[in-house]
Parts: sequence; C-alpha cells; structure tokens
Amino acid sequence: MPDSLEFKAKNVDSAVEKASVELKMPKEEIKYKVLSYGSSGIFGLSGTKKAKIRVKLPEDMPRDELKAQSAEFNIETLPASENYDSTEATNAMVIENEEPLASTHSQDQPPDSFPAESAESGRIVLQRIVDALTSDAKVSLEESGDRLCFNVDGGNAGILIGKRGQTLDAIQTIVGKVVNKRNENRIRVQVDIEGYLATRKENLENMAIRLAEKAKKIGKPISLGQMNAYDRRIVHIALKDYPEILTRSRGEGSLRKLVIFPKKSGYSKK
Repeated sequence: MPDSLEFKAKNVDSAVEKASVELKMPKEEIKYKVLSYGSSGIFGLSGTKKAKIRVKLPEDMPRDELKAQSAEFNIETLPASENYDSTEATNAMVIENEEPLASTHSQDQPPDSFPAESAESGRIVLQRIVDALTSDAKVSLEESGDRLCFNVDGGNAGILIGKRGQTLDAIQTIVGKVVNKRNENRIRVQVDIEGYLATRKENLENMAIRLAEKAKKIGKPISLGQMNAYDRRIVHIALKDYPEILTRSRGEGSLRKLVIFPKKSGYSKK
C-alpha cells in the first residue's frame, strides 16, 4: 500500500489545498515535503513549472480509497528516513503556460528550415512581451539566411525600441533564449521594430564616415561613446577599408566605447 501521494499546482499553497480536498484532511494536519517550488520561467512567459509536494499519508487512512487516484497521481512508497514539514511554505509566483495561445496566430507559420516548435515559441513569447508594453502590435516571422527574424509592426515603436535601442536589445535577448532553450545548434535571432534596424544601420554608417573624415582632418581620435555589439559591428564594417582610419572597441561589458583613430597621427590598435 502507498505511504505517500504527490500533488502538483501553481504554487505550494495551492498544492496543499488540493491535497486537503482530495484526502479530506484539514490543511494544518497535512505533513508534506516540498519537491519543487515551481518557477515562472522567463518573465512568466515560457518554461513555467508547477510546484510539487509529497504528502505523507496517515497510518490510519483507508488505502482502498486511494486506488482510484493512482492513475492521476504519482504514488510511491517512501523510505522511513524521509523528512516532512507540516508548516506552510512560501508561495512561488507561477503563471500557467497557456497552450491555446499557440493557435491564436497560427496564420504566421515559421520557416521549415528551423525547428517549428522553437520558432513558434519565440513568436508567442515576443507577442506577449509586445502586448504587455503596447497595443495593436503584431509579430510576424520570416527566414533570413542563417537567422530567424521576428518583425513587429504597429503599436508604440518608441516604447518597444527604448533609448539607444536598449529595450529592443533586451527583448531580443529574451526571445533568443526561448528559441534556443532546447536546441543543440544555436539559432541566430533578430528582432526588429517597424524597420528600425535598417534605419539605424544607415544612420550609423553615415555617422561613421562623417566622423572618420573629421578624425583625419583634426588628426585626433574620436570616441563614439558606449554602443551595443550590433551598433559597433556596423561601424567597424563601415570603416574596415576606409583610408587612413582604424577602429577599436574599448571597455568591458555589453556596452563598450568605439574609438576612431587616424593612422597618420601615429595612433595604432595597440
């Protein structure tokens, strides 16, 4: 006969409440061991897990009543050394994973060359983030070379992009982690807001050339200040073959400074 039952719910308190109802026991009399407090995943949007408890059954409880529950709950006999706690545990904030949402935007199918499940998970999470920040915005998905490109149209683009694109960078990081959660081969992910990246690229290239000419003219290096990796790469490539100019990133972390050096003044990359 089983000595315990396991119960799952969105948090530990709910699991205890569920055990109380199923076993017809007052909550304060239930002795249990917390197996998992659950988690809300990435901002409660993906990878959520339910809390799980293992309840020790009273010795005088009729076991016949539990046979019908064995198909629903994971029942096992525990060693006598297991420790149980009858005190209530702290709530774990968990947002249930709403599977029906996956079919809400089924008209936008991910490209066949990438794992469909990963691509769709990324799109669903991005749509939820966008909906939390603005309204009337729609996410579409397309394949571009070796990467998945998520495009957002509508809504308040300024809020989604943020200062210097920092909000957009954070959103892209989250979506990238969701897409690559279960993939052995990393998938490159790009999130764009109403063509912002193309406009940003053109502006950075024009600025890089203008500042390169200035650096050559005054014979002194010019710093562009802190920039993210995407922006720095654009400037490096734009000035890669530019006459008498060197570029170098300085500092640590994701936001580093980019400096343009005029070669003729004796500056070097070292």
